[in-house]
Amino acid sequence: MTRETTTKAYVVGVGMTRFEKPETRDWQYWDMVREAGTAALADAGVPYALVEQAAVGYCFQASTAGQRAVYELGLTGIPVYNLNNNCATGSTALMTARQFVEGGIADCVLALGFEKMSRGSLGGGSGAGDFSTSPVARHYGIMAAAHGFEASPPTAQIFGNAAREHMERYGTTEVQLAAVGAKNHQHSANNPYAQFQDVYTVDEILAAKTVHRPLTKLQCSPTSDGAAAALVVSERFVDAHGLRGRAVEIAAQAMTTDTEESFASGSCIDAVGRPMSRAAARQVYERSGLGIEDVDVIELHDCFSINELLTYEALGMCEEGASGKLVESGATTYGGRWIVNPSGGLISKGHPLGATGLAQTAELVWQLRGEAGARQVTGARVGLAHNIGLGGAAVVTLLRRA
Repeated sequence: MTRETTTKAYVVGVGMTRFEKPETRDWQYWDMVREAGTAALADAGVPYALVEQAAVGYCFQASTAGQRAVYELGLTGIPVYNLNNNCATGSTALMTARQFVEGGIADCVLALGFEKMSRGSLGGGSGAGDFSTSPVARHYGIMAAAHGFEASPPTAQIFGNAAREHMERYGTTEVQLAAVGAKNHQHSANNPYAQFQDVYTVDEILAAKTVHRPLTKLQCSPTSDGAAAALVVSERFVDAHGLRGRAVEIAAQAMTTDTEESFASGSCIDAVGRPMSRAAARQVYERSGLGIEDVDVIELHDCFSINELLTYEALGMCEEGASGKLVESGATTYGGRWIVNPSGGLISKGHPLGATGLAQTAELVWQLRGEAGARQVTGARVGLAHNIGLGGAAVVTLLRRA
């Protein structure tokens, strides 16, 4: 087949498992992928035999686990690419699939992400206080220089210290941080795929166990098992298979990594990725000709409540330092300017690292098709996904109903 040098890329099928607390279900990662991948193919009405490439993301399984998982869908001999980009792994798989399609390498690519995790908090890549060999050594070095190192989970600690800086610098309050958790738990009550579906008040969020001040347990994403998938195809494939009614265009996508700005200030706010997110957002706005004012629904990386606030600022939803007031105003929930994390976000939907970015994609595709049920955002036409990983990578994706 003669291929064009560039073509538009569309998501025509999505699927995911319910996200579960580790060890809740008796399943293996390949069971998760079979469930999510089969659902995505069925959603598109496309048989696995037409898939030409597979991009598979995960963080905690062994090399070639992607093949072991994909073999559950079929043994067709296609190339399988194993990807690991920390918490941005799922969106990295989507980006890989999109690039294959836009570059004319393939017309039909399956992006998959999964994780089978252990209970308890994530480590930071090394023993407490010794990050000399960790990929995130520079990030934790920034934190240690400014705040020392405490006996709390490392990832919660670096984000918690970013929250402290935000409070000191801009007057952000603990109530505003808790409002993020309350909003996202409220949203997840309508999501059958969410790990948690309990609703909490701001006072209950504040009264929960402290993980690293000011962050309480109900403002932190849990460890989770689960998988998600998206079928990415070319415009030629869409037309050949009559998929216009299912197609959601990837209008623009960008990945950025750390620059000097991440470390020069000595601030945890910068070390955890606000500069990366801001740069990725600017790139997708420029490439798509769309701005944040055109976006209706957003799935963003609320690994901790503070990161949702930092991301509001990075995406241009408010001025720097004004994100606490933005969430408190109700602008990011139903009835507000944007609906942010209608799925419940990482805090309540769950966070199996390799699956998260693709679960965001699934939610946005359902929203843009009008298939999100009780959590549907009325009239949604443009969606934005934001997925970030320490170490670092930030991926921003703009999706538009075709």
